[in-house]
Amino acid sequence: MTSRATESNLGLGSIVFAGGGTGGHISPGIAIAEQVAELAPEFERVFACSTRAVDARMLAHVGAAFVPITAEGLSLRPTRLIRFARAFLMGRAQSRRLLVERRARVVVALGGYVTAPVATAANALGVPVLLVNLDATPGKANRLVARRAARILTALPTPSMPSFAERVVGMPIRRAAIGDGTQAEARERLGLAPGFRTLLVTGASQGAASLNDLLALLLQEERPAFSGWQVLHLVGNADRAPVEAAYRAAGVRASVVPFVHEMGLAWRAADLSLSRAGANSVAEAVHNAVPTVFAPYPYHADLHQRWNAEPYAQEGLAVLADDLIDAQRNRATLGKELVGLMTDDARREQMRAQLDARPREDAAREIARVAIDMARASLVSRRPS
Repeated sequence: MTSRATESNLGLGSIVFAGGGTGGHISPGIAIAEQVAELAPEFERVFACSTRAVDARMLAHVGAAFVPITAEGLSLRPTRLIRFARAFLMGRAQSRRLLVERRARVVVALGGYVTAPVATAANALGVPVLLVNLDATPGKANRLVARRAARILTALPTPSMPSFAERVVGMPIRRAAIGDGTQAEARERLGLAPGFRTLLVTGASQGAASLNDLLALLLQEERPAFSGWQVLHLVGNADRAPVEAAYRAAGVRASVVPFVHEMGLAWRAADLSLSRAGANSVAEAVHNAVPTVFAPYPYHADLHQRWNAEPYAQEGLAVLADDLIDAQRNRATLGKELVGLMTDDARREQMRAQLDARPREDAAREIARVAIDMARASLVSRRPS
């Protein structure tokens, strides 16, 4: 009787979302958590995130608890390996306390280096783990967590590991990243001018220095292409001043900001975008039907972001070009593709029409239902008979 009264007063425990360090890990978790709040409000939602500022910035708007976990990426370099091991042990201890204190019923592992210590602690405590793979190429942490995960879903097909997950569910997209209302309303809310076509430039949550440099060069050498355009440029952690100065010198209207929380407004306002090719960015651009030139992150050894955008590029729904880092080299690849779409209204509108015609998935709701079922099953199995 006491046990049931306690559960009634305090809720049924929590669903813990483990992952962080980039918006690509946090945003899908937010999307799933939003659906959990609707479908099963009796469960508390808690994020075990990284200590990076971007996680706190994104999670501050969610209405869910979040707890930073100490973690480092795995490296075989001796000094970094020692740091990884020390952080892993600390993070696992922190995770164990979190899971016990919040009475975790299931851990939804979202990938990234925070996932491993949380999932390891969950395994030790007997808390089931639902792994949600968010990339076409499963990362090291996901491959590790998969060994003892109770269930595995993937947002994208994994051609290099075709049997990695039980099924492909699509990318969960948070509500704030889905545009609604009219394009004019979105532009007004963002302080953009009416009567101009709008280019969105985004390097995702961290920004992209190479894309910033490319735009500065294009403003000098391809100025006619910007006629009739304004730019919403998200610079991430980079210094805004030189980017703003480049637009002023070229006489091009621009709003240069570090970050937009309601990315749905940015996508709704855009006629065209230049974006990184993280799985989350690709999913948001496609869902919001924005023709996009995707520039995969160039510092991954396997350039695995290419796989996220490749299917859409092959269908003619997007453009994919390597980021060669140097602005002059990028002008001939990324720059050429971007300018081509800025100056070809018919091609751009055809791409948008094809994107609009695609069915919209509700992956967040599907994953939330799986997590809730696991949480309820865990709750029943832990109740005293």
